[in-house]
Amino acid sequence: MHRRLVLLPVVMLCAGSVLFSAGQAQAAPRPAQRTAADTTSEQRAVLQYWTPQRMEAAQPLDTPSPRRNIRMTLDGPGEPTQGTPWAAPPATRQGAGILTQAAATAGSVWPGGGAVARTTGRVFFTHQGRTASCSGSAVTSANRSVVITAGHCVKLDGAFHSNWVFVPGYNAGNRPFGTWVATRLLTTQQWNASEDVNFDVAAAVVAPLGGRTLVDVVGGQGLAFNQARRQQMHAFGFPAAAPFDGSRLIFCSGRVFDDRVMTRDQGMTCGMTGGSSGGPWFQNFNESTGLGTQNSVNSFTYNFAPNVMFGPYFGTEAQAVYQAAQSTNAL
Repeated sequence: MHRRLVLLPVVMLCAGSVLFSAGQAQAAPRPAQRTAADTTSEQRAVLQYWTPQRMEAAQPLDTPSPRRNIRMTLDGPGEPTQGTPWAAPPATRQGAGILTQAAATAGSVWPGGGAVARTTGRVFFTHQGRTASCSGSAVTSANRSVVITAGHCVKLDGAFHSNWVFVPGYNAGNRPFGTWVATRLLTTQQWNASEDVNFDVAAAVVAPLGGRTLVDVVGGQGLAFNQARRQQMHAFGFPAAAPFDGSRLIFCSGRVFDDRVMTRDQGMTCGMTGGSSGGPWFQNFNESTGLGTQNSVNSFTYNFAPNVMFGPYFGTEAQAVYQAAQSTNAL
């Protein structure tokens, strides 16, 4: 997951929408959360910590086995003890037609620019004394300061990460829109309590930079919760494990399908590797504008099916994380 610095024109995006399906209950357990760098001095120290060299050296995570001795994560090799390989449904694609079938399934550099190239970024943090990285997405929110990512990208092995930052539009080490320091980290109670991969969802609230909020600078994608399954999706992230190196925004697309092995997650034929965890999945993605409605994140793969990526269903638990994050003061 990981790398440099050039200035690009700032483009304001229209505020995205937040969708809820009719009749769905909105109540969910209160998210678990931890205060991060919430003072000016702490934020300055975090920014000083993330030198280009440290970002370059950041590595994908290994995550714990959620249950039954099955290791399931996009950021670790995994050793499943039950379940058999399956042939994932063939990828299909829709939209403006800029994507090739091979890129849609294997993962390739995003060629389209647009909003997604600004709102998607790399996440860097310290985990158990070493530098690590994931991916994340800037979303529309009341405080204009929320990043959505995976649960294991904010907390793992019973401890929240430290030195947490978001770098939107990361490109071969360049940080065109700056480095945004988290003031609060939030995740679902299920991930907090037992690292349940079905609820591998998290949010970060980031401090303003130069007097401007994250959405002021890069815009924000819309979100959707409690939506129908098996929809056409686009996935984005910054994979850093071979054959990728974390330097470019990578994408896949296809119709998602239900996991038939161990979880209630949804799967997509996609060859992204470690480091892409936390990157957004979009419904109704417009390839021309780069805008969509976020409805999951990259979470894990089984080692016997490395070209199938899974993401958690965005239900009321994910919605509660988002709502708590957007009501948090970013200062």
